Amino acid sequence: MVKPEDVQKLREMTGAGIMECKRALVDAGGDLDKAVVIIGERGLIKADKKAARETGAGLLESYVHNGRVGVLLELRVETDFVAKSDPAKELVRNLAMHIAAMDPESVDALLAQPYVKDPNQTVESVIKQVIAKTGENIRVARFMRYQV
Repeated sequence: MVKPEDVQKLREMTGAGIMECKRALVDAGGDLDKAVVIIGERGLIKADKKAARETGAGLLESYVHNGRVGVLLELRVETDFVAKSDPAKELVRNLAMHIAAMDPESVDALLAQPYVKDPNQTVESVIKQVIAKTGENIRVARFMRYQV
């Protein structure tokens, strides 16, 4: 039997829906750590399915580091609702800082890089986690990095 407080805790940890959390806990035999992994795996699968969906909305982020490095980043999402959401705003800000620090040559190179805040993940996997959380396709459309 899955405890409601465990479902709530898993929901807070992952941002997944109540029923997804309950199913993951059942599948994990009540183990929260295993349930987090299951949610992540299922989220990434869902993110891959959303990759073909049109991204008609978006947001721009600019970031300047110490007056010497600047980044302008265009992140595309499906709706204005997600574009205005905290997960999307946090993602675009973190990606702009990542680009400033790591200087990728292209969007594909960016996606393949180890994420500067957690080198155990790639930038692409971080984006897929936000896709799983928001339920919408998200993609990096383009960016420009300047350095003095």
